[in-house]
Amino acid sequence: MTFLIASNILLWIAFLGVTVVMLGLMRQVGLLHERSSPMGAMITDHGPDIGDMAPEFDLPDYFGRSVHIGGASERPTLLMFTAPTCPVCDKLFPIIKSIARAEKIGVVMISDGAPEEHARFLKNHELGQIRYVVSAEIGMAFQVGKIPYGVLVDGEGVIRAKGLTNTREHLESLLEADKTGFASLQQFMASRKKNAA
Repeated sequence: MTFLIASNILLWIAFLGVTVVMLGLMRQVGLLHERSSPMGAMITDHGPDIGDMAPEFDLPDYFGRSVHIGGASERPTLLMFTAPTCPVCDKLFPIIKSIARAEKIGVVMISDGAPEEHARFLKNHELGQIRYVVSAEIGMAFQVGKIPYGVLVDGEGVIRAKGLTNTREHLESLLEADKTGFASLQQFMASRKKNAA
């Protein structure tokens, strides 16, 4: 009987010890999460910098409608550099449509490649208000090396944010960078830490 009571007491002590350790670990995970900055879209090009005027283009979209890129416009425009064979771009397309609708921004998808690839891509996706331009020239002007790549141009034609956009978080970081006035989320977080000190 004494052995049973002693083992029960030891089990409770072990249980309480494990509980204290778990609470300590949960606190540490919370601190790490709080300290880690969100990762925004990574800038990987050498094209026009944030704050520069975007190169201007007047050209037809895939359906022959006139599209103006750069320069003054009535609302900000997200230029999304994609490819019809890019699986990440394919998964991002509904997210791009959703963000464009929610944020009330214009979107121009810019791609290059074989005409049959574009036809297949457009057959599988309803564009809505999104314009679809096939032009390698625009990608070269912005010096885009990897896709999917987003460039946010404000209503005055100034590049406000840009970067590789593999996820919804990356896309949203372009818009947040513009709203906060910081070129990137990393710059915003550094400023916040500086102000807190």
